[in-house]
Amino acid sequence: MAKEPSVYQRRRNATEQELRQIPWLALLTPNDRTFVAPQVVVSDPQAGDYVCRMGRPVTFWFGVIEGLLKMSTDSASGRTITFTGVPPGGWFGEGTALKREPYRYNIMALRHSVVAGIPVDTFHWLLDNSIGFNRFVMNQFNERLAQFIQAREIDRSNDPDMRVARNLAALFNPTLFPGVGEMLRITQQELAYLVGLSRQRVNVALNTLQAQGAIRIEYGGVRVLDLKALRGWSS
Repeated sequence: MAKEPSVYQRRRNATEQELRQIPWLALLTPNDRTFVAPQVVVSDPQAGDYVCRMGRPVTFWFGVIEGLLKMSTDSASGRTITFTGVPPGGWFGEGTALKREPYRYNIMALRHSVVAGIPVDTFHWLLDNSIGFNRFVMNQFNERLAQFIQAREIDRSNDPDMRVARNLAALFNPTLFPGVGEMLRITQQELAYLVGLSRQRVNVALNTLQAQGAIRIEYGGVRVLDLKALRGWSS
């Protein structure tokens, strides 16, 4: 049986509709956009496919058009440590691309997704030439620093309701993930993978958050009703 093409081998040029879903493209000057847009490629990782692997050299800067990815690493003991999920609108790995260093984490698709990327040389060209792009990247760094500080706080908590609430809040970050809006399409099993709890315990937590008016569980996902409450949740 022939081997399935890799995520990289399945890449193609982005469509106009896909380009419209890339938040930083709108910040470029017309000339810069004309130069960069043809270099944007997309691929379609399936559930379990890796977009980035630990130790591999960086070749692209990536973002999510559709679907859901998981950022994680493997400890020396073989335990998988999940850092965050990456929903639609999220671009990631700018620190790795900036330093041109090997990846220190894995990025895996939790479901069929559409992922866009630009070559790392194009990423550096934009840093050298576009003020709008630099502001976007600075905002990314600032928001991501706050995100990982909060993630450390969550890791130290034994309160499962807080873990689910704060992780949901992180996925609704409008700066990092502008494609999410008020409705996040995610299954309870996918959320369990990101939070590090069982699906059954995630279900209990979601019902608690819904009863308190912070979210509404809908078919295919979760709608946020009170983002401030999710961010500050404690039992």
